[in-house]
Amino acid sequence: MCFYQDTLNEQLNVHSAEYRYSCDIRSGVSTHSCEVCNKALSKKSILITHQRVHTGERPYACAVCNMTFSQKVHLIRHLRVHSGERPYACALCNKAFSQKGNLRSHQFIHNGERPYICDVCNKVFREKSSLTRHQRVHNGERPYTCAVCNKVFSRKDILISHQRVHSGERPYICDVCNKGFCEKSSLTKHQRVHNGERPYACAVCNMAFIQKSSLITHQFIHSGDRPHICEVCNKGFFEKSDLTKHRRLHSGEHPFACDVCNKGFSHRGNLTTHQRIHSGELPYSCAVCNKVFSRRDNLITHQRVHSGERPYACAVCNKGFIQKHSLILHQRIHNG
Repeated sequence: MCFYQDTLNEQLNVHSAEYRYSCDIRSGVSTHSCEVCNKALSKKSILITHQRVHTGERPYACAVCNMTFSQKVHLIRHLRVHSGERPYACALCNKAFSQKGNLRSHQFIHNGERPYICDVCNKVFREKSSLTRHQRVHNGERPYTCAVCNKVFSRKDILISHQRVHSGERPYICDVCNKGFCEKSSLTKHQRVHNGERPYACAVCNMAFIQKSSLITHQFIHSGDRPHICEVCNKGFFEKSDLTKHRRLHSGEHPFACDVCNKGFSHRGNLTTHQRIHSGELPYSCAVCNKVFSRRDNLITHQRVHSGERPYACAVCNKGFIQKHSLILHQRIHNG
């Protein structure tokens, strides 16, 4: 309780200091200035906190997952992820939230209010911050820069996720196989491997997928569209990423190397799969019979044993097969 009280006091002190700062600016009282960006602040303690934007210092660490923060108040908010505490409740529906800002945004659902309007496309938003983020679609602004590689982003949360590429931090852990992820959305997608959920279904053939991007790629099968063309051999691909990988066949590039045996791979996914030979990791588990696999595609193929799905059909006799290569072998019966 004292811990939270200290934090509330700290927030009050910061708020009071910000108010005094605005008064000081108007009255001409001297302030503390940041030597990097010249921003003026009313208290030395606030200046110290501000300077962490430039230094990257994050002195407040979570005792549960070791995630670090630049301000104590941010650590307090994060701790609610582990404790499940949701102190802010909606008076209409009793839905509770860990942050006051989230409650404020939720309340717009009940009154339907969207007071912030984009002056370019007239799209409306519940919060001013959402409008500000949206406007970057039109003006191309990317105010958040990675201090390591200088890559720029339109949103701060995307920058934070990107920085984990450099730090190696994976704070979102699967409670089934303990695999870690940089983003919560990646964990949500991964968990569908274990629970069998496939929320994205094709309107043509009803084939279902774990990810929306997989559905979009699948739909090209029906349309026949292959918009990404290799300039060397004119082969077409559904996705740009597939074209990028294909080009390495021509260049011979193997940018992904195993840190155990130094074997090189043209695809990062192939390296990840290969490394399981050394680690013995089998992260993909069948929800029906608990059989485990080192590769996701092997799990998907195996699950068809239980579902009876045979997605590969012979164009001559309509016989269905679980695997594509089984169809190819079968077709030799017809073509000799």
